[in-house]
Amino acid sequence: MSAAVFVVVVLAIWGSMHAVLLWHLLSIPAATELLPRWAIAAAVAALGIAFPASRLLAATPLRALAPPLEVVGATWMGIIWLALTCLLVAELATGFGLWAAPIRPALRGWALLAAAALSVAALVQGLRPPVVRRHDVTLAALPGARDGTVLVFVSDLHLGTMTGDSWLRARIAQVGALDPDIVVIGGDVFEGDGERVRAMLPTLRQITAPLGVFAVTGNHDEYGRGADGRSPLDDAAIRVLRDEWVQIVPGLVIAGVSDGGIRANRVPPAGQIARALEGRPPGAATVFVSHMPVGADVAASLGAGLMLSGHTHGGQIWPFGLIVRRVMPLFAGRYDVAGMPVLVCRGTGTFGPRMRLWRRGEILCVTLRAAPIGSS
Repeated sequence: MSAAVFVVVVLAIWGSMHAVLLWHLLSIPAATELLPRWAIAAAVAALGIAFPASRLLAATPLRALAPPLEVVGATWMGIIWLALTCLLVAELATGFGLWAAPIRPALRGWALLAAAALSVAALVQGLRPPVVRRHDVTLAALPGARDGTVLVFVSDLHLGTMTGDSWLRARIAQVGALDPDIVVIGGDVFEGDGERVRAMLPTLRQITAPLGVFAVTGNHDEYGRGADGRSPLDDAAIRVLRDEWVQIVPGLVIAGVSDGGIRANRVPPAGQIARALEGRPPGAATVFVSHMPVGADVAASLGAGLMLSGHTHGGQIWPFGLIVRRVMPLFAGRYDVAGMPVLVCRGTGTFGPRMRLWRRGEILCVTLRAAPIGSS
């Protein structure tokens, strides 16, 4: 699908969502008694064009208007999703008017009130700082001297207008308080490219750890490449792993794959994972990082001892997670794949609106443990 066709399809869907919402709003007596029909239509239209307008204005002399419009437009994305979900529940309850037709307008009103309450809850949850989830992971090949090594994993920061420099500084302080030996970033660091993203690079460079800071690219990092093919992540003084491995210390390896290859293949990329893991020092404990939680069985079969991923955001806004879970069975949390632990981060930041329903974002603090002496 060409970029132009994709934009047309997205705008058509976006417009249809607003048409459905407007039709429902105008059918609720309480709404039309509160505001004239033209005012309701104008408000829905203005909210609908806010996000597309922010993207168009970003490349014009009126670019200063783009960030506030983006905040409004992105937040509206979350609100309209919840509104249409609640309205669907109301319609199902009346069989789309086949029964209980007299109470249908009232149910629609209550559905929109429920959506408003859920939107407030999601905004509160999305604006709260991410929680720290702690895990102990035993790596059979980890040298005893490295027992207790602390690896902090963050993913899906989506730095840009919605999560800016002050938010990033708070996350760096949060990571630093965990006293990590290693910091790993699981992709989708930036939301596109541009001056605002570039301005945050000096802050991003403040993430430090004694044994290094490593990252893999996510799909949004791939989209944000400049004309020279470079991602902003390449300028952040972070070691980006693109289908390769690095020996952090003798006996401990970290390997990572770039998201671009995974997305192009559309299947768990056995060849790509094999390239990332081939040639490692014999017997080295290996941490494997992939933005998307796919190919875990391949990584396990090739000797990886731990896999770290993100991308899913844990669904971020209910009930979107019901859809994501069908596509990504390794959805969020801790899994075991062929004896290899897989940790899927719910996302440290948010994509689009600063909204989460029901769970907060998270930072993973992983303590690496050596196998007890004498264990097999």
